[in-house]
Amino acid sequence: MSDQPPAPTSEPRPFKPALLLGLRSRCPACGEGRLFARFLKPVSACSHCGQRWDGHQADDFPAYIVILLLGHLLVPLMIEVNAALAIPLGWQAVLWPTLAAILGLAMIQPAKGAVLAFQWSRRMHGFA
Repeated sequence: MSDQPPAPTSEPRPFKPALLLGLRSRCPACGEGRLFARFLKPVSACSHCGQRWDGHQADDFPAYIVILLLGHLLVPLMIEVNAALAIPLGWQAVLWPTLAAILGLAMIQPAKGAVLAFQWSRRMHGFA
């Protein structure tokens, strides 16, 4: 028996380039193909390199990331705006949920792309 770990069977997948491509909704494998067929539905396979995307298991993790980021962005912003300006409560009841919805919609697809890129780069959930 040998104390050495088994040799890797395939080439490494660097995380940072894959993450940047996933955030831009591009295929982390080749950088050319689109990652999403619809708003949050990944393509079954990349049109450029053929990488399969239908085996992913992102589940609710992208939504958790967006909620965490929105909380860290909006709560300090709300505190500072309330300290600096005297915005009526009725306006705030419209402003903050609307801003949260717009930012959430803008952040969810890049977050899902980043999760898919992470899973692909770490060969998780069938990305062999």
